[in-house]
Amino acid sequence: MSPDPETALAQVRAIALELPEAEERPSHGQPTFFVAGKQFAQFRHDHHGDGRTIVAVKTADDEEGPNLIDIAPETYSRVAYFGVGWVGISLAGPDIDWDFTGDRIARSWELAAPRRLLEAGGR
Repeated sequence: MSPDPETALAQVRAIALELPEAEERPSHGQPTFFVAGKQFAQFRHDHHGDGRTIVAVKTADDEEGPNLIDIAPETYSRVAYFGVGWVGISLAGPDIDWDFTGDRIARSWELAAPRRLLEAGGR
């Protein structure tokens, strides 16, 4: 069974805020996570009535996101109002792999984090 949105948000929040200097604040009405003023993740539930619960994360480049969507469309999706350097990870379904999701959130943090944090050991 899929977690309810509040449970999914609590899990995303716990993962994201464990990362160095991560902070949460709303952006466009959505719980959004930042490091050094740069966004690295956003939680969305039924955004504009789309019926999905996702966490949006950065991708390494403009090709990674579309490739992930092509390979695993049940897991990945485009994120409305975000560019191709972002991908949505589905938080629906009976077996969410929270270790995998946490790794993707952490990788997104690494893409947004300032060099000083990465040089200090990162996550």
